[in-house]
Amino acid sequence: MASVEQRVPAETNGGDSTAGIGVENPATGELVRTVPSLAASDVKEMVARARAAQPGWDALGFEARGRVFRRAQKWMLDNADRVIAVVCSETGKTVEDAQLTDLGYTVPALGFWAKQGPKYLTDERVPSWSTPTAFAKKLVVPIVNSFGDCIPALMAGNAVVLKPSEVTPLSSLLMEEMLAQCGIPEGVFQVATGDGVTGAALIGEVDCLMFTGSTATGRKVAREAAEALIPCYLELGGKDPMIVCADADIERAANAAAFYSMNNAGQTCISVERAYVEAPVYDEFVARVTESIRVLRQGGPDGGPGTVDVGAVIFPPQIDIVEDHVRDAVEKGAKVLSGGRVRPGAGRFYEPTVLVDVDHSMKCMTEETFGPTIPIMKVPDVEEALKLANDSPYGLQASVWTGDLERGEALARRIEAGVVCVNDAQLNYFALNLPMGGWKGSGIGTRHGANGIRKYCKMQSLLVTRIAPKRELFMFPYAAGRTRLLRRALGLLYGRGSRP
Repeated sequence: MASVEQRVPAETNGGDSTAGIGVENPATGELVRTVPSLAASDVKEMVARARAAQPGWDALGFEARGRVFRRAQKWMLDNADRVIAVVCSETGKTVEDAQLTDLGYTVPALGFWAKQGPKYLTDERVPSWSTPTAFAKKLVVPIVNSFGDCIPALMAGNAVVLKPSEVTPLSSLLMEEMLAQCGIPEGVFQVATGDGVTGAALIGEVDCLMFTGSTATGRKVAREAAEALIPCYLELGGKDPMIVCADADIERAANAAAFYSMNNAGQTCISVERAYVEAPVYDEFVARVTESIRVLRQGGPDGGPGTVDVGAVIFPPQIDIVEDHVRDAVEKGAKVLSGGRVRPGAGRFYEPTVLVDVDHSMKCMTEETFGPTIPIMKVPDVEEALKLANDSPYGLQASVWTGDLERGEALARRIEAGVVCVNDAQLNYFALNLPMGGWKGSGIGTRHGANGIRKYCKMQSLLVTRIAPKRELFMFPYAAGRTRLLRRALGLLYGRGSRP
């Protein structure tokens, strides 16, 4: 395993220089491993190594970097059981969730960026006929590498320092090992394990920042990045609405609602967090969703594939938030049709929960829950559903379910969210050529698509003059005749379009 130099700060570890951060299996409560908690000085040294390594990595070019990624793609497939085991040990996910969201995303992503990166970052030719002053000039927008993180940032030629959550650092350390074995130069990809002190130290050292986390923390990160005058991209909280129209395929919509609200125990940034259902189909939809969720098997993945459906709550304080949201809803008149409590016994589990008779006075409909719950609200018509869907400080994703695709697309365009699926949800995350980003309090910038790699680059514009006189008409010394000539030229070029 690639090692990370560390010095554990006394102020965060009680003065014990051998202490670190204990990684707990949320499904069992057992300590899996202890990782270092890096101090600010360690982070500074790590970034210095990255800066020293980056020029050589960039000089390799796209083809050589792509070969590293393709080797990594094969490594992940060859070590799939190990990857899944590591993910499950630190998250309490089911085997299927780890396979779908961790292995199933990363393997295609490595190949996608290896292939598409060069196309997205090729020089862009700008037409020279757009303005007379650019005539006979070559206009080019080349992309120049800056500093970023993750697969597209590496493909662009950057060096990367990844600060994972202190709760789930093991999969990031495994990725560091994987890339080292697949030929990435030393120092190009490093993992900085630690708590918030470690993360804060990074902001003042790097050239570009991508943060995924809560909106509250994202605001703090954005302020620090603004002070450092570096680009900052944020994927933050969400309260993704699902709108079910009366003409929808209710069986499919209900199956999707059960899955996309409960997969990974609801701990997916684009989970279905609230549903608005038109009155004529509300009862059928609720009955089908409840029936599906009531029989879900919950527990740790020790039994192997196919033994459980819903895993544990990863972050310890999160189970308190889920419990608070359900309690608040019940106190305000909601009914629990399934679940509704912390499961007793070892591990952190909250029962898959269906809530009805909900409204926007309740936290479960207005605040991010990030847990295995689905509140379902009856609405008289789709216009009310749209109004309520947009009544949120968040705008990450949404979905519309209808038998009329043209109507569904029209409704989707009226939802205030960065991505809207029609008759589906979440699957856009695997469409790597489709941009994904949040509106409002859900973030800044996008992942995937061309901007998913260009955001980790600096843009430089070139103007190359091919043919020109010794002195342009607009140059010194000024003369009244030339001034009148230039005025007439403007009229000839643009005056016709301005006439009524």
